[in-house]
Amino acid sequence: MEIEGKITDKSLIIQLPQELDHHSADQICRETDKLATTEDIREIIFDFSRTTFCDSSGIGMLMGRYKMMNALGGTVRAVQVKGRVAKILMLSGITKIIPLES
Repeated sequence: MEIEGKITDKSLIIQLPQELDHHSADQICRETDKLATTEDIREIIFDFSRTTFCDSSGIGMLMGRYKMMNALGGTVRAVQVKGRVAKILMLSGITKIIPLES
């Protein structure tokens, strides 16, 4: 699986897959961390427009990227979050630290 991402100004936009599970979350972590530390990234935007499933690995991936960007003085946002995935993220409490945009 190839991670779809693009850098615009100082933002890294990651297009998340349909299923955000252990396998995809692990690869997203590696790729995102590499780009965030080698480029001058100040914001990571996770695009959930294709995502219909998210488990605890996806939540952990978001938390880890939030902690990394917070340490680097940056931010994390989640956009195009809808339906069941939005409900899962709200129930997890992650919305207290990472803003969700529908």
